Amino acid sequence: MTHVDIIVSTSPTPEMYNAIVEPLVAYNTRAGGPSGREVIALMLQDQETGLHTGGLWGRFGYDWLFVELLVVPETLRGKGYGIRLIEGAERIARQRGAAGIWLDTFNFQARGFYEKLGFSVFGELPDHPRGGARYFMRKVLDDTGLEIGPNR
Repeated sequence: MTHVDIIVSTSPTPEMYNAIVEPLVAYNTRAGGPSGREVIALMLQDQETGLHTGGLWGRFGYDWLFVELLVVPETLRGKGYGIRLIEGAERIARQRGAAGIWLDTFNFQARGFYEKLGFSVFGELPDHPRGGARYFMRKVLDDTGLEIGPNR
């Protein structure tokens, strides 16, 4: 392969994704060891309809759980479901010996909620979206199950 073109796709296929992720995972495994990559979901399920109405989507990689998505329907907010989802994910993270949990949230979302649960900001992307901010937050876990300082 001596010459390649850069192609832009606004509707990428699974094959395109695999062309990127497979060599990246192979390199990372050689350089950093196995990541232990695993996806988890904690779902909110309506008892009457059986439909999933929200929940938490996360993935483990290199000793940390990344909470990619968390949503509680507006009609259920303030009833403890968000807390239960995070606590459930934390329990799973501890069972797997994770070093911590990290996530990101926008200024108009749930920074205060996560701070009440022991998360702290370790990074900020100001003016994203314009006029706002995106916060990167973590909760470091130790072997005893206690939080280790906000800035570790």
